[in-house]
Amino acid sequence: MSRKLPLAENETSRTACARGLLRTAVDEKSGEFLRACGLAERVGWAAGLVSGMVADLLGEHWNTLDVNALATGVDAGGQKLPSNAWMALRRLGWTVKPGAKVNDRIVRMAQEQAGRTLRSVKWRSDLAAGVLKAWPADPKKRTAEEWDAVREAVPGGQLLSSSLITSRTRQVVSFHQKHDRMPVDVFELEGAPRIARMLLLSACDSQQATIERGDEPGRALLRLQLPIRPDPQSYADWTWVACPITLPPTVPAGAVLHLPTLRIHQGAVHADLAYTHGVPKTRRTGHTVALGVDWGLNTLLSAGAARLHEDQKITTLGSGGMFRASGVLSKQHRLRRQSEYLHTRIDQYDRLIGSGERHHLADKRHILADEIRHVSDRRSNLNDALAWSAARWAVDQAISAGATVIYIEDLRSMEARGMGRNHNTRMSQTVRGQIMERMRHLAAEMGIAVVSVPARNTSKHCPQCLVPLRHRKSPDRPTVPGWKWAICPSCSWQGDRDQGAWRRIPARGLTHQAKTVTDRASGAMVIRSVMDKLETKAVVTPAATQTGRDRSKTGPTRRQAACPTPRRRRTPSSASAGQCPEGHSPTLDFARAGPPSRSGDCLARPSGTRA
Repeated sequence: MSRKLPLAENETSRTACARGLLRTAVDEKSGEFLRACGLAERVGWAAGLVSGMVADLLGEHWNTLDVNALATGVDAGGQKLPSNAWMALRRLGWTVKPGAKVNDRIVRMAQEQAGRTLRSVKWRSDLAAGVLKAWPADPKKRTAEEWDAVREAVPGGQLLSSSLITSRTRQVVSFHQKHDRMPVDVFELEGAPRIARMLLLSACDSQQATIERGDEPGRALLRLQLPIRPDPQSYADWTWVACPITLPPTVPAGAVLHLPTLRIHQGAVHADLAYTHGVPKTRRTGHTVALGVDWGLNTLLSAGAARLHEDQKITTLGSGGMFRASGVLSKQHRLRRQSEYLHTRIDQYDRLIGSGERHHLADKRHILADEIRHVSDRRSNLNDALAWSAARWAVDQAISAGATVIYIEDLRSMEARGMGRNHNTRMSQTVRGQIMERMRHLAAEMGIAVVSVPARNTSKHCPQCLVPLRHRKSPDRPTVPGWKWAICPSCSWQGDRDQGAWRRIPARGLTHQAKTVTDRASGAMVIRSVMDKLETKAVVTPAATQTGRDRSKTGPTRRQAACPTPRRRRTPSSASAGQCPEGHSPTLDFARAGPPSRSGDCLARPSGTRA
């Protein structure tokens, strides 16, 4: 049973999820000890029953009429539908008949999973309907009027990323090339999704599953009913099973545990453990120290801190840092090319096999399909590891600088045009969305807000005077093509364009922090637009050096003496002894004496010459 979470004055509750693993279990009725394979088998039987009912529900209601009826939020009597998906489906009368003897809680899990899937397809349905309604004359390139028309036709289209509209347009074009007609709705473009084999225990009550903390710290006990056969015929075929769980170290000791979601992966039972704990409150305004984060390609992240003073001047704290991931991105690019090659081969096999089920190439096709899934898993794991690493680095930078907010540029509306296919592919393969999601997750633990700001002109204008910069090749890499180096023609500021961008981002965020709003759909903090009046104040004041001298390292850095040290006269007697007499000035003619000797301890030079 869930208990109430005590909170301090400056805390708020937050629900997160951690991954766990069920290794063993005990059947409470028979006392049988279940190993990992036996537990996975019984959980798989229950998940198979649930997924079968989910498939029946989606097959019956995968259409525009039923999805719109569920999305309206009211039933036939005009009453508001519950937030729980399984309760909403029952209010609408969408039931399913199980193929075996199951209790009502198993049916709840099936209705909850189907209801979540039907609710999630609503925004894709509206997007496809808006794209079809405002179909352009040339699908490859919309005019400004056509962009305005399609954004007007899509609900919330003014805040929608242009890349989503472009990808949906390409999907419609592919459908038209294949079927020689336009699709009616998104349900012709997309079939019913593949049903995941999992158990959503959050839709159940204590008569199906319970979870409580164990006697030892970091331990919990999950009890749930599982079948003893794949097709239970009576309630006697369901027994209670106790599963001890070792909680991950990320779960606080005082957190409230909720019923997890169980999944089968590679013969093991994985649990998504949901828990609620107290975290410091984040605020939208009142920030004085902020971290700015700029996106890149080889340099994935560039970040630095800035401070807003009482006189409204903005200065930087340090020279910033960079998170380089060129090696990981190169490996990701190789895996992408390997996946494209495998898809090309499997398409060729499909053309050769045709409709024949017993073709001799069918076995090779299955091998290629398994290899494609393996490569996809490698790419997913690599993206996940890269996202966690980059997000952890950015949050650590904010903690070390004492920042209370992270301003990061929003690139959803930015498109890379005219940069070539390889550049556009690398832009599309970056894991910005995952990094943003994990950055918000880690920053919320420390009470740090993450706000996305418009990215327009952050790399174009000078951070100190807002004059357009001149871009050229980097001086340390003159043979590498590109426009990495920026020089300001007004204030003479120069540096890497990413270094200038991260200075502009926190300056823009600190001056526009009063315009920060919370997105209703995602719950993320965003700054929608830039105001010219506030943008004129978003300039970084250069920090004054201690000596006032030029420290650009464009010339010799060692200080030169104004004049050489006077040298003593060398006489023939002292030259033979290797010494110069004291009290004499150098009067020996250098031209007559010839070149200086290397064996002597002192050199004679003509009067007035520099050593």
